[in-house]
Amino acid sequence: MSEKKVIKVLIADKVMTMSGYESEEYMQKVAAYINDKIDEYKAVTSFKRATPDIQHRLLEINIADDYFKAQTRVDELEEEIKIKNNELDDIKHDSVNKAMIADEMKKKLDQALKDLRESEKKVVELQTELKVRGVGNKR
Repeated sequence: MSEKKVIKVLIADKVMTMSGYESEEYMQKVAAYINDKIDEYKAVTSFKRATPDIQHRLLEINIADDYFKAQTRVDELEEEIKIKNNELDDIKHDSVNKAMIADEMKKKLDQALKDLRESEKKVVELQTELKVRGVGNKR
């Protein structure tokens, strides 16, 4: 397990101490996200007129909303991955089946070519035998 880190961050123009096992860059990113949300809401007139307590609740609600939307998207993407993995498994299965069919067809083709060569040999033998017997020389 990594070591717990303690860093100073600036949130809403106030220096705060954050601690955690994540990297300093990650914790700064969290602080930047919160600052972006605060800046986003500071642009709304009704937010500026609200009491600090209401402002905090609105920010908390908005951050929770972002979290749940992101979690829903993660769930959707995980489901898509599951579906794509199942499709990939089906494609692999079909590919293996087709490879087995192709191998079987190749064996049959090889056997057919072998049989054809044997038949050709037999035809030559029979033609030779007919010539030896003198059959077929009369035209």
